[in-house]
Amino acid sequence: CSQKLFCVKGSICIKANAQSCGECIQVSEACGWCTDENFLTVGESKSARCDDLESLKKRSCDPTKVENPRGLIQINKNKPVTIRKKDVPEKLDPEQITQIQPQKLTLTLRSGEPQTFDLKFKRAEDYPIDLYYLMDLSFSMKDDLENVKNLGTDLMREMQVITSDFRIGFGSFVEKTVMPYISTTPARLINPCTGNQNCTSPFSYKNVLKLTNKGDEFNRLVSRQQISGNLDSPEGGFDAIMQVAVCEEQIGWRNVTRLLVFSTDAGFHFAGDGKLGGIVLPNDGKCHLENNMYTMSHYYDYPSIAHLVQKLSDHNIQTIFAVTEEFQPVYKELKNLIPKSAVGTLSSNSSNVIKLIIDAYNSLSSEVILENGRLPEGVSITYKSICKNGVVGTGENGRKCSNISIGDEVSFQISIESKECPSHGKPEVITIKPLGFNEEVEVVLNFICDCQCASDGEPNSEKCHEGNGTFECGACKCNDGRIGRLCECSKDEVRTEDLDANCRKDNGTDICSNNGDCVCGTCECKKRENPAEIYSGKYCECDNFNCDRSNNKLCGGHGRCECRKCICDANYTGSACDCSLETSTCLAKNGQICNGRGTCECGVCKCTNPKFQGPTCEICPTCPGVCAEHKDCVQCRAFQAGEKKDTCQQDCSYFQLIKVAKLPQPTDQSFPLTHCKERDANDCWFYYTYAIRNDNKEVYVVETLECPPGPDIIPIVAGVVAGIVLIGLALLLIWKLLMIIHDRREFAKFEKEKMNAKWDTGENPIYKSAVTTVVNPKYEGK
Repeated sequence: CSQKLFCVKGSICIKANAQSCGECIQVSEACGWCTDENFLTVGESKSARCDDLESLKKRSCDPTKVENPRGLIQINKNKPVTIRKKDVPEKLDPEQITQIQPQKLTLTLRSGEPQTFDLKFKRAEDYPIDLYYLMDLSFSMKDDLENVKNLGTDLMREMQVITSDFRIGFGSFVEKTVMPYISTTPARLINPCTGNQNCTSPFSYKNVLKLTNKGDEFNRLVSRQQISGNLDSPEGGFDAIMQVAVCEEQIGWRNVTRLLVFSTDAGFHFAGDGKLGGIVLPNDGKCHLENNMYTMSHYYDYPSIAHLVQKLSDHNIQTIFAVTEEFQPVYKELKNLIPKSAVGTLSSNSSNVIKLIIDAYNSLSSEVILENGRLPEGVSITYKSICKNGVVGTGENGRKCSNISIGDEVSFQISIESKECPSHGKPEVITIKPLGFNEEVEVVLNFICDCQCASDGEPNSEKCHEGNGTFECGACKCNDGRIGRLCECSKDEVRTEDLDANCRKDNGTDICSNNGDCVCGTCECKKRENPAEIYSGKYCECDNFNCDRSNNKLCGGHGRCECRKCICDANYTGSACDCSLETSTCLAKNGQICNGRGTCECGVCKCTNPKFQGPTCEICPTCPGVCAEHKDCVQCRAFQAGEKKDTCQQDCSYFQLIKVAKLPQPTDQSFPLTHCKERDANDCWFYYTYAIRNDNKEVYVVETLECPPGPDIIPIVAGVVAGIVLIGLALLLIWKLLMIIHDRREFAKFEKEKMNAKWDTGENPIYKSAVTTVVNPKYEGK
């Protein structure tokens, strides 16, 4: 294969053994079906119509007769995102606000071919918010309740900075009203608290205040709430969250941003814990509020975390867990399981709850995460996000963008691909939506399960052997029980001796030359691992891969193999197309074929003169060279001298001699030219050129010799004398220098001996001192 891509795709298409156009296009997006009735050659099966587009083109299928349907994208609803500002007097209903675009698309999918569309999201300004405050009213939250009593008006005032359309609601929970979660003694059912504490009866979940825009109503109703109590530390908050999520009408949820603040100082029970109280029925995920009280806590178990995740996502509720420092690790793990949720640290008395809510809301609203509904079997979806400042995300990060401010716009590239056509073949619908938002994109999926030409098929066509099949897309689609390229056989007739005899060549023993199967008396040739290698012929006796090779290439790379014989390209011949008829490779530098000393065979020079060699017979290791070869003849004809002076007429008349004052230069000629410089017996130089033009040998020679001048005696004698004198002076100077060095050495030696000499210091026996000492006899030493 010339291109690896086509080899791979072609192999997939061929190996699929598709018997119809519909089967072919399900193999790969690169496969096409040739509908030309005359496309198949003898011995080729119907499945050979299915191949990659490049191969079909090489096999001479008219491009207009290739079925290769492509998928497409159609946008059905494309309402632009809303540009809205808080200071605009006219307010829009939540249904009139658009944050995601487009809203509906129809995708036509072909197997293996993804369809990609862009989805835009923009955070709307002044978007409405519903906030439901769900509070644990077990006894340990007594001091927290005091601080929440004024939450309504304070939170309404703070939220005005974010939105002008804000509603707030309130609910409370304690625990399931069965043992061992609470004490069921009559007194404890009335007042579960000990000592002088006045507590209300225990309950599972109570909807105290439906969502409202009246902050003072929130304060009034919350002020009337009383603390209750239970026995164990974990609370039944999951029951309450489930009811808040599914009871939309009772809670008053609108299709706006929905926030659920879950406030507690304890852990939680989840699915399976109900068995301690004898409750084994799984939570049904339905609303069971009567008079704003959850009435089925004793009947259904706690919901599981996965069940809560599903319901919160289905109802677009974003959860804020406001919990004390002690339970931060637990709820942070829970946050990782619930998308679009946040955890804040609640002070011991809930004094920081407003700041916690606003910080958590800003964190949640600054991130958009896309999710999709259940995908049909065989359909996959991938996301690529282009977020703020051009940040690109892929894989799981392709679903989300972070640090989005109000008014920011981000986009997503969503690719949907079908691996196979669904068995029912009907359209499917999936939804894509940002978590925590009520808007969604509806995507209708249509599947290409058959070719367009199939709808024009001719049932019971005469082209299919007496109407035993439907003629569609250039081939017969056989009725049940019929087989063969033209549906000419029934399945019961596949293997009979009479039919097999029609598949033997020259009454031989091999059916279909051992390269195919006999189907209904007709050979259908086998397919090879390499789709480019094909068996063909009535008896599958031919192939396109068993021809002669040259340089390890089939047909030398200069032809095609047909029925085990090379069909050579132009200018090539031979059994392996390895003999080129082109002579340009044999041209020598002088323009002659093989330098005039050989013949050009298959694009290679065969030298006739054994002295010459090389690709163009220009190399002669034993030859003296052009200049030396013609030196004697040029000398005798131009100057009547040299070794061939006596035989010049006989030996040197093979060229034309032209005497010139100046030799022509190589740039002046349109043919090869050799410049020569030779010396004669008198040491005179002569210059000439040798060239072959139009098979004529031409020699241009400079008419005057270049001889060296005679010697000048006076300078020579003077130079010799001067040389002798200079040499004598040099010798004298050297002798003088040596004497000086010798004298200095002798003097130094004398001085050294003088310094080292030792003299005898004994007294002279006849020596008398010149000094006489006389003593005064009268001196008394005073």
